[in-house]
Amino acid sequence: MTGQKMDFYERVGIVCRRIPYGKVATYGQIAMLCGKPNNSRQVGYALNRSLSGEVPAHRVVNHKGYLSGASAFFDSGMQRRMLESEGVQVGEENRVELKVFGWRHTLEDALEFRRLFGDE
Repeated sequence: MTGQKMDFYERVGIVCRRIPYGKVATYGQIAMLCGKPNNSRQVGYALNRSLSGEVPAHRVVNHKGYLSGASAFFDSGMQRRMLESEGVQVGEENRVELKVFGWRHTLEDALEFRRLFGDE
């Protein structure tokens, strides 16, 4: 697919599959890496509606590190359990410390996504 334009939902799936095991990313971070920095809400729609279970949606949290609502998962504790099984500590308020568990993508990651998405 290199160099070929693709829709936003496809981009979300590709970026989310790159979130490392034991790390989380924010909706805004995913949107920015997809080339649409103002579309963080649309990232949520993509994860909730159109992407299959092969996308690690449990690794995506809001900009303050809070887990998403129960509607995105089978039950309200599922995202927490999945993250904790990867070693991510989730606080009592269902919040992940982004400074510790946040994915720090590199400039090389961002440039690779641009090339892959045909945004050069």
